[in-house]
Amino acid sequence: MITYAYLRRHQDLARAVIMDVVIPGLDPWDEVLRNPYVWHFAFHTIKSLPERLVQGRQAEYFDFFYNVLAADPAKITADARAAYVRAYASDDALHAGFEWYRTLSRDAQDNLSSVYSSQVATPLLYLRGEKETGRIDDYVASLRAAGIAQVQSNLVPMAGHFPQEEAPEATWKLIADFAQAT
Repeated sequence: MITYAYLRRHQDLARAVIMDVVIPGLDPWDEVLRNPYVWHFAFHTIKSLPERLVQGRQAEYFDFFYNVLAADPAKITADARAAYVRAYASDDALHAGFEWYRTLSRDAQDNLSSVYSSQVATPLLYLRGEKETGRIDDYVASLRAAGIAQVQSNLVPMAGHFPQEEAPEATWKLIADFAQAT
C-alpha cells in the first residue's frame, strides 16, 4: 500500500514491488471489504477496543491469522511468530498497528484522487502467494487502469498470504530476478 502511494507521488525508483495486498480504493478494494473473512479490517478500525482485547493475547490473535491465511501454517516458524509478538508487545506498538487500519478509508480516498493524475513509468512487480484468495489478474488490471504503465505479476509457489515467511527463497528469487531485469 505504501509503495503504491509512493509511486503516485514520486517517480524516482528504478523498480518497485507490491506484495500480496489490496490497494485501498482500487479494485477489488470494495469486494475485499465486503468479504466476511476480512472482518478484521473493520474490527481494527474501532477506537481502542482492539488494543484492549488483544493486549497480552498477541500470540493467540496473530496465530489465528497465520493458521487461516497461510497455505501451510507450519511454515511460519515459532521463532517468526515470537518475533511478531515481541514487535507488538508494547501498548504503543500495538496501537500503531491498529492505527494503520484506521487510515485505510482515507488512503482509499487519496488513492482514488490520484488515479488519473499521471502515468507511472516505474516498472512494478505485483507478487502474491499462489494459494492466496482472489485473482491476481484482477489486481494487475486495476493497477494498470490506475496508471501504472508497466506491471508484471508472479505467484510464489506453495504460499498463501505470507509468502516471505512461507516460501522465503522463492519470494526473494522472484524479487531479485525482477530487480535485475533489464
